[in-house]
Amino acid sequence: MVQESLITDEARAQIGKVTRRASGVASLKEAQRFAAAVGDRNPIYFDDEAAKAAGYRGIVTPPLYLPHALHGVVDLASLRPDGIPGGGGGARLPLRVNRMMYGGEEMEFYLPVYPGDTITAETRVASLEEKEGSRGPFVLTTNETTYTNQDGAVVARSRTFSIAR
Repeated sequence: MVQESLITDEARAQIGKVTRRASGVASLKEAQRFAAAVGDRNPIYFDDEAAKAAGYRGIVTPPLYLPHALHGVVDLASLRPDGIPGGGGGARLPLRVNRMMYGGEEMEFYLPVYPGDTITAETRVASLEEKEGSRGPFVLTTNETTYTNQDGAVVARSRTFSIAR
């Protein structure tokens, strides 16, 4: 008996399409709070002269702050059990699976983000791969998010992996 693919034709049709678009403004105070919260007291995030001495035009935001510049205020009651805001993660792909799990993320940073920059993120389904694991078949989903600033320059790119079984 041939097993039906976990990837539907409708899901395959989503490859390359934008599934989520969000914009936000990088905030000096929020970026500094982020840096302090993660224990990164690099002076380029707090002191204009230190940032200029390091070759920047002024204070920069910590690289991993970037996705947080796009988040709005979320009530605790609306969080999913895994702590992620419900309904904000883009389109649900029509796969023949029962559950989806986070599988990791890779980020590449190209340009600094300065307080006041407007950042736009576009997420696309990059690939869907059906694989065989120790517990049976699963789908490895790769989403790619491109972050651009107000000038249209790509400042970063991320690849997020999900495991669906």
